[in-house]
Amino acid sequence: MKLDVIKLDGGSAGSADLDDEIYGLEPRADILHRVVRWQRNNAQQGTHKVKTRSETSYSTKKIYRQKGTGGARHGDRNAPIFRKGGIYKGPTPRSHGHELTKKFRKLGLKHALSSKAATGSLVILDDAMMSEAKTGMLAKQIKALGWKRALIIDGATVNENFAKAAANIDGLDVLPSMGANVYDILKRDTLVITKAGVEALEARLK
Repeated sequence: MKLDVIKLDGGSAGSADLDDEIYGLEPRADILHRVVRWQRNNAQQGTHKVKTRSETSYSTKKIYRQKGTGGARHGDRNAPIFRKGGIYKGPTPRSHGHELTKKFRKLGLKHALSSKAATGSLVILDDAMMSEAKTGMLAKQIKALGWKRALIIDGATVNENFAKAAANIDGLDVLPSMGANVYDILKRDTLVITKAGVEALEARLK
């Protein structure tokens, strides 16, 4: 697969050959769904907690005698049936994460890249470099290129000035190649990969 390479100012910078085994697959929603679910579950904190009957602050004194009242038998006000009593089988701190093989995670990333290529939302950039960290200058270039919600994937490292300039632009994310993931790729409308990023991703996914 061949795609045109552009510069930040919109000029042409030749073309790039993309591997069909990474960018030319038929995207499968079930694979993408499983990988995104794995990512989001691992990101969930799982710190949810409610108080059980033994942790609420009421007295443990028996509220009335066992027999002769005509009412149900109760030990104390901490019972779940009472207002402000303990919660029965409520959430407790736990991990929501689950396992997913490396092979399947790689496959998910390939399908995410292929989905952007298939819809024409993949852009190859010559490089993401700036001599000065000027947010205004970068914002004008991004607007001229028509990128509203974009993810830029660079090589092994991201240019410091470019990262600083992009940090304050709404809807623009910048990641090194090792940070590329299915959720962030699908979340943005446009996927921009630098030439260095293309090489790094191919080395990672082969």
